[in-house]
Amino acid sequence: MSLADVVRKLSNVQVYGPPYGEFTVARILKESEGRWTPVFERVGEGFTGVGNIVDTREKLYSYLGVKSDEEAYTKLLNAEENPANLETASTWRDMYREVESLYDLPMVRYYEREARPYITSGVVVGVGQSGVMNASIHRFSPIGARRAVVRLVPRHLYQIYRSAVEKGVEVPVAVAWGVHPLVLLAAASSPSFGVFELGVAARLMGGLKVVELENGAVAPFMASVIVEGYLTRDMAEEGPFVDIVGVYDRVRLQPVVRVERIYVLREGAYVHYLLPAGLEHMLLMGFEKEARIWRAVRSVAPRVRKIRLTRGGFGWLVAVISLEKSVEGDAKNALLAAFAAHPSLKIAIAVDSDVDPEDPVAVEWAVATRLRADRGLFVVPYVRGSTLDPVALNEEGLTHKVGIDATRPLDADPSLFERARIPG
Repeated sequence: MSLADVVRKLSNVQVYGPPYGEFTVARILKESEGRWTPVFERVGEGFTGVGNIVDTREKLYSYLGVKSDEEAYTKLLNAEENPANLETASTWRDMYREVESLYDLPMVRYYEREARPYITSGVVVGVGQSGVMNASIHRFSPIGARRAVVRLVPRHLYQIYRSAVEKGVEVPVAVAWGVHPLVLLAAASSPSFGVFELGVAARLMGGLKVVELENGAVAPFMASVIVEGYLTRDMAEEGPFVDIVGVYDRVRLQPVVRVERIYVLREGAYVHYLLPAGLEHMLLMGFEKEARIWRAVRSVAPRVRKIRLTRGGFGWLVAVISLEKSVEGDAKNALLAAFAAHPSLKIAIAVDSDVDPEDPVAVEWAVATRLRADRGLFVVPYVRGSTLDPVALNEEGLTHKVGIDATRPLDADPSLFERARIPG
């Protein structure tokens, strides 16, 4: 299924047309997130743009065919552990046209200090020397008609790239832009090294076809744009760019992609504009981590009610865990399990089941009325956290983490903690 097919099935869509100012797309994405899905007609020759396709749980759960957090977490984690085989599309080239330059693609800038236009939702498929493939989302920006710089963080594609550099070879890559939302979800996840994320997507979708490119990489069939090329040993400045925490990431030297071919769907070429630090960015990046926290916390505190990576923590750095304690210590064990499940997590808060983790006022109320700092607050010093944390102690994300047990002490009178309610 193409992205165009997905958009046709969405409700509450609002259509926009040219002319587009430099930051028009970004402004509309910001004002519409969590409210409606914007479609941008004629953003380029033969292109339509769309954004906020995964900005709410309701949309994500509809794609997954589930109705609850538990169903969604289970389905995603099971897909990571049992990826499906991919089917190769036998004929596909007639459905695509080739364009000569990256500048023919309708990339945009999102924030005023960003260095250049970006693809922010590109699924990069890299091929390792052993034939292992990895699919992950990386920001991608042109520095020439057939050259681009891509930001690699120390995860699986980086591992593939460093191994290739040591051997003096290049990494075949495909960059797919404008793909099914579940391909994005799978590519934003972190299964074990060697598990191909497109196989995870295939399991979630009930099957996925791919196209085989001349460089040996594959890309999802019906992706609106497929860029074929190689990760080279050349480096170029990347950034500044706004990352998930909503601040400008530092400028770094990052690998250059040498582009060989650029394919675009002849019909229905919908490109996906993902607003950095927006709700869609948070949900895609954090949802699988939330699922991992859920599984880890349930192993030490079985009566878990709800888990959320918070909006204030940009869906990445702060987690709130609602649970029912059986004995004192359950909450602290849950917090430690959360840190182990999501190493980038900086702050974890445990609350009782009567507190909704999605309500920041309720969470703050729990901290104000149920936290005893002498026994409910702890710091984990000098551990690796997130490289996105602006106050990390080094570029590897070394930090101190904070756990907050804001649950009611079991040895206290429960009536002292009952929330007053007005009847009727």
